[in-house]
Amino acid sequence: MRTGVYLAHPKPGSFNHAVSDTVVEELRKRGCHVIAHDLCAEGFEPVLSADETGTVQSAPLAQDVQVALHRAEVATLDAMVFIHPNWWGMPPAVVTGWVQRVLVPGVAYKLGTAEGEPAGLLKAGRALVLNTSDTPADREESEFGDPLERIWSACFLPYVGVGDVRRTVFRTVTGSSDEERAAWLDQARRQAAALVE
Repeated sequence: MRTGVYLAHPKPGSFNHAVSDTVVEELRKRGCHVIAHDLCAEGFEPVLSADETGTVQSAPLAQDVQVALHRAEVATLDAMVFIHPNWWGMPPAVVTGWVQRVLVPGVAYKLGTAEGEPAGLLKAGRALVLNTSDTPADREESEFGDPLERIWSACFLPYVGVGDVRRTVFRTVTGSSDEERAAWLDQARRQAAALVE
């Protein structure tokens, strides 16, 4: 099984990095072909250029070699894992830009269907989203309505063909104990294993 793992945290040694390392290790242990990307370390440029904004027809071929590589890779995946913090109820800019530049018409979906809805093109039928947060769960839900859940599970993954979207939030990270973090890493390991079973 080909699985893409996308980490979006700029600080080496962060808990997000530990989650990513744990997930990659577990997937490889289970025989998966893992394509792992640390988007910040790789310097992925998140800003969509004017030439990349076409949505009516298939997006033009990427002039950026890195974007072209990611588009080619994502089309071959069986599953995807996204790991990032919750910043202001949004994913970090680097992963948002990755979505906008990589999951484009002709690669991830097509428009102009009889139903008027986008038709997903990705063969990756499932995705796992692992977030860190410093907002307690009850406050997240009551005050903000968990915007990351809507972004990942309603706003775009279903439109590119991913019907099975799983999400886990590790919270609150600031002030957490070593024991809590170890338990969260074990949970991430189990979630990764379940994704590919």
